Amino acid sequence: MANVKQVKVTQVRSAIGRRADQQQTLVGLGIRRRLHSAILVDTPSVQGMIRKVRHLVTVEEINA
Repeated sequence: MANVKQVKVTQVRSAIGRRADQQQTLVGLGIRRRLHSAILVDTPSVQGMIRKVRHLVTVEEINA
């Protein structure tokens, strides 16, 4: 895979008390708990999921 952009998504705030769709979005991103990270390929669908829970996560771009 040549020059595939990746992002590291880390949950920094708790999902307790959040709407069910936001909790399921975190599960879809592969994040299990607070301070847990997942490295994902930067696609439009992943960007949409990140945008939905942007108040709960931090995002770092990874240069591969």
